[in-house]
Parts: sequence; structure tokens; C-alpha cells
Amino acid sequence: MNISEEMRPPFPPFNRETAIQKVRMAEDGWNSRDPVRVSLAYTTDSKWRNRSEFPRGREEIVQFLTRKWEREKEYRLIKELWAFDGDRIAVRFAYEWHDAEGHWFRSYGNENWEFDAHGLMKLRYASINDLAISESDRKFHWPQGRRPDDHPGLSELGL
Repeated sequence: MNISEEMRPPFPPFNRETAIQKVRMAEDGWNSRDPVRVSLAYTTDSKWRNRSEFPRGREEIVQFLTRKWEREKEYRLIKELWAFDGDRIAVRFAYEWHDAEGHWFRSYGNENWEFDAHGLMKLRYASINDLAISESDRKFHWPQGRRPDDHPGLSELGL
């Protein structure tokens, strides 16, 4: 891997502007639903807690995300900065998806992130709860990929 793939600006310590930028970059990556692309934002030995799974390193992250997006169809995510300090960022998020039977869910949660000096995430701790919703209750409507800039965020949606 070349050095440009091993550096992900903005770098810590974060200020409000760079923390918001980092959060949106993470949201955009996850909305791509590309496990390899997403994994490159993490250190090669990154440690996660995601629900009851504990992926370690990029290979396990790719495996985890591949399983996730095979199960969570039409995944759409919004992240919002909650707090930041130095090399750490806390976010809240919500995402909508449906299962293979067409049942819709909105998953809510919080994440705590810690970054290395190169802007790669080395720790990610996520707590997530699922709420069954009807398709008519969906709030996240955009084509696959990046959330449009004019789409409301979590606070604007009252979530």
C-alpha cells in the first residue's frame, strides 16, 4: 500500500470544522457500501466493537462489512458530530435498511472513535439499537451513495 492510502486528512488534533469533516467523510464512505474502501480509513490493526462482534484489522473489517451489507439492504446512513477532543471524536448516527423479507428498520447508535497521527481510525466502539419501521416511515431517501448536501441531518429530522 502506498503512503497516500495510509494517510487520511484531516489529522488530529481536531477542531470543530475538521471533526465535522471527518464525520462526513466516514458517512460518505459507509454509504458507498464498499467494504474495501471503508476499511482503508482504519489502521491495519484497528480494533472495533460493533454490537456483539469485535473485528480486528482490515481483513476482518472487510468480512464484517460484507456480511452486514448483504443482510442490510438499501442501507442509508446519517452521522452527526456529538463531541471531539484531540484525537477522539464521538458521533451519533441513524441508518435505515430492510431485510431480505422487506421489513424496514431504523438503527440508532453512538460511536466513539480514536485516530492515529495519520488520520486513520485505530479504535471504533459502536452501540446500536434497531427499531422496526414501516416503509412509509422512512426518512432517508436518496440514491445509493453519498447523502446529498441538501438532505436534512439527524437534528433537522428530529431523530
